[in-house]
Amino acid sequence: MRKLLKCCLTVVFFQSSAISVYAQSPEIRVDLKQEIAPMTPVWAWFGYDEPNYTYMKDGKKLLTELAALSPVPVYVRTHSLLVSGDGKAALKWGSTNAYTEDSNGNPIYNWKIIDSIFDTYISRGMKPLAQIGFMPEALSTHPAPYRHYWKPGDPYTDIITGWAYPPKDYDKWRKLVYEWVRHSVERYGQKEVESWYWEVWNEPNGHYWKGTREEFFKMYDYAADGLKKALPTAKIGGINIAGTRGKEAQEWTNDFIKHCISGVNYATGKIGSPMDAILFHAKGWPKMVDGAVRMDMAPQLNDIQTGFRLTMSYQETKDLPIIIGESDPEGCAACGMATNPENAYRNGTMYSSYTAASFARKYILADQTKVNFIGAVSWSFEFEDQPWFYGFRDLATNGVDKPVLNVFRMFGMMSGKRLNVTSNRMYPIEEILKSSVRGDQSDIGALASKDKKSAAIMVWNYHDVDKTGLSENVNVAIENIPVKKVNLTIYMIDKENSNSYEEWKKMGSPQNPTPQQILILEKSGKLKSISTQKKKIIDNKTIVQLKMERQAVALIKLDW
Repeated sequence: MRKLLKCCLTVVFFQSSAISVYAQSPEIRVDLKQEIAPMTPVWAWFGYDEPNYTYMKDGKKLLTELAALSPVPVYVRTHSLLVSGDGKAALKWGSTNAYTEDSNGNPIYNWKIIDSIFDTYISRGMKPLAQIGFMPEALSTHPAPYRHYWKPGDPYTDIITGWAYPPKDYDKWRKLVYEWVRHSVERYGQKEVESWYWEVWNEPNGHYWKGTREEFFKMYDYAADGLKKALPTAKIGGINIAGTRGKEAQEWTNDFIKHCISGVNYATGKIGSPMDAILFHAKGWPKMVDGAVRMDMAPQLNDIQTGFRLTMSYQETKDLPIIIGESDPEGCAACGMATNPENAYRNGTMYSSYTAASFARKYILADQTKVNFIGAVSWSFEFEDQPWFYGFRDLATNGVDKPVLNVFRMFGMMSGKRLNVTSNRMYPIEEILKSSVRGDQSDIGALASKDKKSAAIMVWNYHDVDKTGLSENVNVAIENIPVKKVNLTIYMIDKENSNSYEEWKKMGSPQNPTPQQILILEKSGKLKSISTQKKKIIDNKTIVQLKMERQAVALIKLDW
């Protein structure tokens, strides 16, 4: 990438432009009349490997917080909803024992654990992105070994056991899905279940599937047929491919789409298979370089751009809802920084600034490709009864919120219409797709929205390299404010604000904090307002000045 110009320039970078010019002094402009599109809450989607954490104490606490921060229902995706076992949680493992068989091979359905998971969501106004998988032990073509005991540092493929194989009886597989959906309608009502999304499996082109491509399509057809027989209006999609930008992933996705459009349905013998949404995965790739974490947003955004373009390349799919089934800085949520030092970004403000900067680019890519982008699942939740700040990719540790969760609290205050933003320090999307944020200067940009009686501007100061940089004074000019007075509130995530990790380190990094320390940590984990005032508006405009550390995120909120 070209070195960033050191001199102070007057050129302003527009998000839709390909200009690669940066100024020394950050200047951001937001015009409240320049509406781009609805402020779709694509961020209000979360997921995790371990379904049994859902109804445990810290799982319930975090889900309550996620539901509270969002003005719309939050969707939740989790693995292993059909896996056999005793329901005890472990890293990268979960089970519900939904399906077993008697000695004569007759199905036994048990919805108790799945109900406890979905009840936890529904009671909070949340909705499942319900994953049909993985294979129950009694249906697997290769059932042994089945239960794994993976731990951080072990080979990732140790998790792949009997649950990853095709069904030995596809009719029983279809009937299992039919009974699950029928039970869900009886328990929650048709209207509620119609609002969910269903999907089959996870990353079939990766480790998670031990069958052929055609066997996967067959399994999908039978699952979709069972679903639609139970509830014809239910919404199902796929295929949650891994590494979407890769050649093989694109081949899988194209073959899946073609199969759903014009292939022979394995379950019905008819042409085509139900496809009500497109799902794929997008991941970044951090590394340790010269003793410091260096993030890489480029792979994640290239995955997204590829998935968007693939969807738009078919007349039959171009209007379908797109859900990025996992959208994260890297791949393994349960790999802590002790075994994977490149994941040290997760505890502090690097994760929060990356999240702000990357979500803004997802919106830009959606604008460019004109897709129906409705959700991006952040594959991060919490890990029950694990060490404090172990460096898992999670939103909270032992019930204490991490800085990244406060970015989602900020998103929750953004609604209405998304606005055009100009910044002389925001890296062009073309630059980030090529080489992420590697220049001499950091990426200082904004995402803005306006509703009938409010406006919100999220500002970040992000860089790939986890090194301390100078704080910068950022001028945010806001134009066409429709009133004479506003309540102006500024929220901040940095080393001193909305940051439980820094507070924990000040305490000496205790692994057994006292009840009083936990109360302090819980308070420090909340989103903090650093300024609030009533402000007169002259000539329909104002300038807000922010002092922002590297990796800080701010939210300017105007209410009238």
